[in-house]
Amino acid sequence: MSKILIIEDEKDIQNIIKAFLENAKYEVKVANDGLEGINLLQKEKFDIVLLDIMMPKIDGFVVCEMIRKNSNIPIIILTALTDEESQIKGFNKLADDYITKPFSMPVVLKHIEAVLRRTDNNNENNHTLKYKNIILNIENYEVYVDNKKITLTYREFEILKLFMENQGKVFTRDNILNSIWNYDYFGDDKIVNTHIKNIRKKLGYDYIETVRGVGYRIDKEN
Repeated sequence: MSKILIIEDEKDIQNIIKAFLENAKYEVKVANDGLEGINLLQKEKFDIVLLDIMMPKIDGFVVCEMIRKNSNIPIIILTALTDEESQIKGFNKLADDYITKPFSMPVVLKHIEAVLRRTDNNNENNHTLKYKNIILNIENYEVYVDNKKITLTYREFEILKLFMENQGKVFTRDNILNSIWNYDYFGDDKIVNTHIKNIRKKLGYDYIETVRGVGYRIDKEN
């Protein structure tokens, strides 16, 4: 079930969109303004954002820009601004779609389906790995946790990638050294322990399990 965040300050519109999407079997959460929306995105994982432009505190263009600094989550703008300049500005802020009010909810639903379908295809084509709330972009060496970008070193990234590509498989320290260092490391194999510790700390989640006396693994995602 895909999870949608609606960032919209008008309660009536909130309720209409939320009810329709829940009836279509989506999980939906609502934010009343841009700041509340940003806070929710930092705490929870969503598959797509429906974003109004004219809101109190900060407008939707700024919200879109803030989201894009840390996340590639799909964004559909839903707004009463119909002029060409606003639409171009929305796409320049890297929104994925732009729908003007008043809109038909069945049409909005089709736009959501199309954007999610395109995102799924792009994830496959762009070599993106997902595990729970972690996303790895292999091409760009980018890591996102709870839609927030974190920084890993090259070795840390490669170790995490190795585990995510081989969920459930146990790797010894020698396995990891041979896979990541390509047999050209002759120091203490406990350097792997240090890298694992750093990855756990940066992720903020202890997904890398220590198999006592053997090695490490990431458990298969249910």
